[in-house]
Amino acid sequence: MAGILAWFWNERFWLPHNVTWADLKNTEEATFPQAEDLYLAFPLSFCIFMTRLGFERFIAKPCALGLNIQANGPQKAQPNAILEKVFTAITKHPDEKRLEGLSKQLDWDIRSIQRWFRQRRNQEKPSILTRFCESMWRFTFYLYVFTYGVRFLKKTPWLWDTKQCWYNYPYQPLTPDLHYYYILELSFYWSLMFSQFTDIKRKDFGIMFLHHLTTIALITFSYVNNMARVGTLVMCLHDTPDALLEAAKMANYAKFQKICDLLFIIFAIVFITMRLGVFPLWILNTTLFESREIIGPCPSWWVFNLLLLLLQVLSCCWSYIIAKIAYKAISKGKAGKWNPLHVLKDDRSDIESSSDEEGSVLPARKRHYVPTINGTGGNTNGTNGHLPGGPCPEEH
Repeated sequence: MAGILAWFWNERFWLPHNVTWADLKNTEEATFPQAEDLYLAFPLSFCIFMTRLGFERFIAKPCALGLNIQANGPQKAQPNAILEKVFTAITKHPDEKRLEGLSKQLDWDIRSIQRWFRQRRNQEKPSILTRFCESMWRFTFYLYVFTYGVRFLKKTPWLWDTKQCWYNYPYQPLTPDLHYYYILELSFYWSLMFSQFTDIKRKDFGIMFLHHLTTIALITFSYVNNMARVGTLVMCLHDTPDALLEAAKMANYAKFQKICDLLFIIFAIVFITMRLGVFPLWILNTTLFESREIIGPCPSWWVFNLLLLLLQVLSCCWSYIIAKIAYKAISKGKAGKWNPLHVLKDDRSDIESSSDEEGSVLPARKRHYVPTINGTGGNTNGTNGHLPGGPCPEEH
């Protein structure tokens, strides 16, 4: 174990030439980042998670109820032992051949079986109230950490001159404000890593998991080798559009559709400008070129920049999706009718749609009583989990 630790903390990997860990030990004159400081993030991430639970219960939920957002979930599928067994043990999305077999076995038409499976899938989805509370927590935290970052950075010289990130590197003292900013961000992303497995499942779960890993690695790398100055710029820039996205979701759940559309368009502009414009021209320029000119590369410098480039690739993927959604919202002119958040990053799978099946009402002569295996029955027509009176979003 000692050999592994010695290899991992090799000074020639982490630090510039002729710099040792002993040179960066804390003294009475100056304090530098220490790797053991990062252990604080684990208990703090737990505290953040517990704070979130209290916030959602005692603050977000009353706000949601005040906006008439109820905890009612989607319409429940009628009990049926055969279909339930297929759903839980075989597949949640039966193919055409299985649908035909179930239709013969139950004497149901295929459309009714499809509707049952759709309603059963929607039963596992969280209510609008749950989604609103989650978005309100994220909105509150993102707004706070972004505000703190701006207030901190506007007093620093490297905000206005990025070369200041590298002068006298790595002998740049760690201030209490910078330390707090770093540990807070790292703790939050660790809390997201854990809560992602219990939160609302998204179609972009894998991408978000990779994003969180990359962010944690970047924060850790930049702290350990004292690239914290440029790290604060990266964190603040990436926090900029997040509060807008969560605010747009909250407006969507509260059925303030025009506000939702407006916030989404603003979010799209800010996101694409920051991630595809400011980030490469401002951040990558200083980490790839200015730093190379002033301090020269070391192995950790290459890893740090590779992680930043990976973050840029993820931003390009999301920017493409967001730009396509924004273009549709503007060109089709359906503000108040078409909801961009149904296909946006964090809400793409909130509501499972069925526009090809539920877009029109069945003629009265084709509706019939649907028997069940346990003797209960009823009409399966319903809202299918969509907001009352809302649009039927496209399948994604």
